[in-house]
Amino acid sequence: MSFLDGLLGGQGQQGGTGSLIGVASQLIEKAGGVQGLVSMLQQHGLGGAVQSWVGTGANQPVSGDQLGQALQNGGMGSVVEEAASKLGVDPNALLNQLSQVLPHAVDHLTPDGQVPEAGQGSGFNLGMLEGLAGKLLGGGATPA
Repeated sequence: MSFLDGLLGGQGQQGGTGSLIGVASQLIEKAGGVQGLVSMLQQHGLGGAVQSWVGTGANQPVSGDQLGQALQNGGMGSVVEEAASKLGVDPNALLNQLSQVLPHAVDHLTPDGQVPEAGQGSGFNLGMLEGLAGKLLGGGATPA
């Protein structure tokens, strides 16, 4: 599965879990919203990178291994395993792809460089990330 296929794949599937955007959405939802995911990733070793995703500057990259370890330590490993199984891909391959998508998802959901308050994150849904695929695909070159 190519990165773009994964990003757009499964748009018609139940709950959007057939795409990388759907998996990112599921992680955010299960973590308790953007605030929960950001907090969990910061607590488990990705503080600087996650802060760059929230901020208005360039997003620091993370590897699939780094992301996988932080998610596992934060109790979200089963979400990744389940999503990989549904997509028919290796969990490590999924993590490598998520490490490319999740920074953009968090950045997209924090446009003013601020994490939404806890109460504001509870209404998160896949529709909040709808424009992200188009932004990534149609936005031209991304800053290095």
